[in-house]
Amino acid sequence: MSAYCRGGSPLGFLTVKGLILAGGAGTRLRPITHTSAKQLVPIANKPILFYGIEGLAAAGISEIGIIVGETGDDIRAAVGDGARWDIKVTYIPQDAPLGLAHCVLIAEEFLGDEDFVMYLGDNMLEQDLAALVDRYRHDRDAGDIDCRILLKKVDDPSSFGVAEIDADGRVVRLVEKPVDPPSDLALVGVYLFNAEIHRAVRSIEPSARGEFEITDAIQWLIDEGRTIDFDTLDGWWIDTGKKDPLLECNRTVLDTIDRRLNGEVDAVSQVEGRVRLGHGSRIVNSTIRGPVVIGDGVVVEDSFIGPYTAIGDGCSVRASEIDNSVVLANCTIDHAGRLTGSLIGRSTEITRSTQRPRAITLMLGDHSVVELP
Repeated sequence: MSAYCRGGSPLGFLTVKGLILAGGAGTRLRPITHTSAKQLVPIANKPILFYGIEGLAAAGISEIGIIVGETGDDIRAAVGDGARWDIKVTYIPQDAPLGLAHCVLIAEEFLGDEDFVMYLGDNMLEQDLAALVDRYRHDRDAGDIDCRILLKKVDDPSSFGVAEIDADGRVVRLVEKPVDPPSDLALVGVYLFNAEIHRAVRSIEPSARGEFEITDAIQWLIDEGRTIDFDTLDGWWIDTGKKDPLLECNRTVLDTIDRRLNGEVDAVSQVEGRVRLGHGSRIVNSTIRGPVVIGDGVVVEDSFIGPYTAIGDGCSVRASEIDNSVVLANCTIDHAGRLTGSLIGRSTEITRSTQRPRAITLMLGDHSVVELP
């Protein structure tokens, strides 16, 4: 853990807290999120939220507040008190999704006068959070910085908060989802603030869409003459709030895994490349072609599991082919043909009838998507 002192005093270490936003309902991932928090959907068999917690803990942040909404019970059950990461977690309920600045407003008691990192719990980024936080600590010690934002060039800036940078490299304007974007620099879901942000969030009004926008709060700081700087993000950044970006993120993370076989593979099966096989799992008369992650207690029989697939704990896959997909825990997939580009929710059963005449029989929740060959 790196520690930087303020004003040269060895007693003045700059404490930084963490604030993770995990209150969103995840409407773009339904029906998966009808029964689970979107921040708990797994990437390479690890909940998205855990990547952010691990990143903040690695940055030496020992106190993290988590904003929770209607899925708060699921978040609490999964994260607990934070002891597994050697941190302390405080849960902050948000009654309604009223914007990112509203999250700062309701977290003021937890944050106090400390600097903090605000992290969107459904975002994933390649860049090391510890390096970003350490650089912020260093620069706060060296000069007057009130806020640092992270920016990334994007193809469609109108879908994001966008920053305008002047010729001197200063942040002069922020706009939320502009029709006519002033640049192609989107705000990434990581922000670093000092306590001045509390005055800002108390001073702004709701936007036209009825939310307290963090872009408006940062713009208030700019207008008040406060110092806002930025880092341009290296590497990838993915908002996992939709199926296709989530699968893209799964592919990206699977590309980094190593080979680890903790289960059983019979003599006629082939396990090729970077594959992680969980404890108590069995591969029978099948081919597994990595990168693939297979959880604990999984049975794969007479099947092909192809590249960029994550199979959750307790699943059973028989006489089927799966690639480029995320299958959550306790699913049964039996004689299902080939599945590709799929996100399959917990305890789902996909089977093929052997009766004639053959037909497709479905029981689907709201907002389901089914594509048939």
